[in-house]
Amino acid sequence: MRAFADGLVSVVLPAHLLALGMSAFEIGAIFTATLVGAAIVTLGIGLYGGAWSRRAIALWGCVAIALTGAAMVPAESFWLILLLAVVGTLNPSVGDVGMFLPMEQARLADIVENDRRTTVFARYSLVGALAGAAGTLSAPVPEMLGIALRFTFLLYIAVAVVLAAIYSAVPLGEPPARAAGAGAPALSAQSRRPILILTSLFCLDAFGGGFVLQSLLALWLFDRFDLSVADAARALFVMGVLGAFSHLAAPWVARRLGIINTMVFTHLPANLFLMATPFAPTLEIALVLLFLRSALSSMDVAPRTSLIVLLVPPHERAAATSVAAVPRSLAAAGAPVVAGALLAATPFGWSLVVGGALKALYDVLLLVAGRRLARERGVRDFR
Repeated sequence: MRAFADGLVSVVLPAHLLALGMSAFEIGAIFTATLVGAAIVTLGIGLYGGAWSRRAIALWGCVAIALTGAAMVPAESFWLILLLAVVGTLNPSVGDVGMFLPMEQARLADIVENDRRTTVFARYSLVGALAGAAGTLSAPVPEMLGIALRFTFLLYIAVAVVLAAIYSAVPLGEPPARAAGAGAPALSAQSRRPILILTSLFCLDAFGGGFVLQSLLALWLFDRFDLSVADAARALFVMGVLGAFSHLAAPWVARRLGIINTMVFTHLPANLFLMATPFAPTLEIALVLLFLRSALSSMDVAPRTSLIVLLVPPHERAAATSVAAVPRSLAAAGAPVVAGALLAATPFGWSLVVGGALKALYDVLLLVAGRRLARERGVRDFR
């Protein structure tokens, strides 16, 4: 439900902001604000949310989604939308960047055996990616029905109601430390070092990813090739589907190559394709490169989550996943405003080159650091 709404809004939001007369730089600043707000909430929930039940956190999140949708409909001012981006639940990407992700990942880790964890995380990511792709494909529907783009945000209210009903019924469990009355879980000294090493690397990857959020890709396609909302939505839908099914291949590859090798040797070629995209002389070649990138770029998602929970005991999983998830929004937050400035200066697509180069550097550093962690902790599956 969340991914469908995010996929739809990731295309509608830049088109809506352009229709309001905002520049690429202003749109990038709004995307930056959404990621900053999501990072603050995610980190706070992970480190200090042990005082509340998972159900309470989920239901408060549903309230935030509904209020964001209601407030976005009448909003037209840049400063008002910027404020809503910080305090609300707007998401310029298809991937989860809010308070729900760490809670759900920790719950899945609680109920799944170690040898099935990567597979289950891959299926979890697959469902979200397919739903996000379906939402992306639905972006032209409001225009086809003659509905103003601003009213698309009312979908958030409907999603919030359905999510609240689901979270009220599904057993979410509680972290062992909280269930035993031990207070909010946090990272132990033993867990802190490897998690912070990986988190620093994820910061670099997330910063690079901030240059190529789906909304920014849509904005680039609008500007560089004069694509309509419908044409951009179809192209992004294909990318979403390719990315979704790459999640299924990740566990199979990880069992043969190891977690670190799977993350690096699939992610690095994807980033090279991304860097080559702006140099494509035609739309068709650019789309082929983006499709190739999408077919490989998501194969690191499930192994990454599996690696994080493998490094910590069960009662620290929510804290570890929250701390590691924050780079997906906080470190990425500085990139959209820079990408917007680059897009405002030229339609060439320097943001794709810069983003791909930063992510490729992350791949190389991860290979070195991951192998060192494997030797230190004696875990062969890292490889």
